[in-house]
Amino acid sequence: MGDMPTILPAGYDSERQRTDICGQRPTRRATEGPCHSGPVLGPESALSIAAAYDLGPVIDFAGPVARGEQGEVWRLTSASGTWAVKTTFAPLPAAQAEVPAEFQARAEAEGVPAPTGRRTVDGQWVVDVDDTTIRVFAWVEMEAPDPQLDPVLVGRTVAALHRAVLPTGEPPHEWYTEPVGAAAWAEILVEAQQQRAPFADQLAVVCADLVDVESMVRPMTAVQICHCDLWADNVRGTPDGGILVIDWDNAGPADPSRELAMVLFEFGRGRPDRLQLLYDAYLAHGGPGRIEAEADFSTVIAQLHHIGAMQLRRWLDPALAASERARALTSIAEFLDDPLDRAGVEEILDVTRSLRN
Repeated sequence: MGDMPTILPAGYDSERQRTDICGQRPTRRATEGPCHSGPVLGPESALSIAAAYDLGPVIDFAGPVARGEQGEVWRLTSASGTWAVKTTFAPLPAAQAEVPAEFQARAEAEGVPAPTGRRTVDGQWVVDVDDTTIRVFAWVEMEAPDPQLDPVLVGRTVAALHRAVLPTGEPPHEWYTEPVGAAAWAEILVEAQQQRAPFADQLAVVCADLVDVESMVRPMTAVQICHCDLWADNVRGTPDGGILVIDWDNAGPADPSRELAMVLFEFGRGRPDRLQLLYDAYLAHGGPGRIEAEADFSTVIAQLHHIGAMQLRRWLDPALAASERARALTSIAEFLDDPLDRAGVEEILDVTRSLRN
């Protein structure tokens, strides 16, 4: 499971801004900017996309202007407006795109701001152009990722998202439910030490804590479809002081309480005042999730650790390109510098228990 690319504001295609994007500290799931060579789309591709989605005559086509682990974003301007064209590095079956699209539509109906997707003239969300899977969304202006967003606004938005109930009978993905495990962490550490990786000493220090906090992970019963990727790169501020939820591609079976724990960790920033404001706003606006026990943190622990282990293994792969290794190293630094440990869990629980209703 991986993130999809993030839509950036217009104007992010200048050479100066490209450098800034590639050099910024990444959020949990993605490093933005055209730092990876994905599918090459050209003028003919733009014409095919415009025809498939009935966008009208093409005026400009630029990109990639952003990327994630699983794809990139291009900007297409046509007679009908400006559009975000999202590509995937691997094929995306049309049926697989339907659940996230339906969930996003329900969330928008509950008041969650999001870039609206566009269907093709044949009624599909996706189309293949030049051997690349394409989707099209309305272009939106947004700020850079910021975990210091107004916690009241975040809490209210996540409550609305969780009120958009799309039932599911599917089991959750193991990415959100299973620990990495002591044996795997030990294997990664040994390999890092053997390669004299720049992060080997730091990994050795935190390895016991990683295993310890994984003891809190418990099986999850999926309650409804959730976004499953509510990190700061996907919950963005807007120039007018609003908020926007993007990149719904990982939406799937989950428990809103466990997703709420992820949001509290990401946007609470370990500050009791922020945690209280966010959780109180979530409860006040009808959010169904509740944070009451260590098990409620199972998803955020599992997801953080799988992301961290993935990036560690990528860096340790001798076949990885230098540019991708640098990208992995930046994500590794974030993972090791800002882990969720037992003390962090208890800090959040202290706040939520005081506000329990």
